[in-house]
Amino acid sequence: MSTTTGISRERLEQALQHSTFAQLLGAELLDFAPGKVSLQVRSRPDLCQHHGYMHGAVVGFMVDSGCAWAAASMVGDVVTSEYKLNLLAPALGERLICRSEVLKAGQRQAVCRADVFAVKDGAEKLIATGLATIARV
Repeated sequence: MSTTTGISRERLEQALQHSTFAQLLGAELLDFAPGKVSLQVRSRPDLCQHHGYMHGAVVGFMVDSGCAWAAASMVGDVVTSEYKLNLLAPALGERLICRSEVLKAGQRQAVCRADVFAVKDGAEKLIATGLATIARV
């Protein structure tokens, strides 16, 4: 994968503006570097499940997107081939932050990891971790 140039932060921001689902969730790009991306989603009642925690589907979106965006920052256009999500604790807080990084990039795919933290009263708590295989398009 090292022969392809990754996308820029500006291009990723443009893609975010055209992603209806990311817009629906209010996803925001926080940090961007080759092979590393951080994003956040702020808590809202319509993103929570019946116990008041942010829904697991929001956490899954963050792992999926964070890993794909981290890979794209290195290799260009990508799609998620698969991901595994471990929910470790309820997603309770004002916002969720996902920190993703590329572990290994090959010719056709990259393996990435992501950790999701709930932020409550300024303190972060690890609530999920994921591993994804991202394929070059």
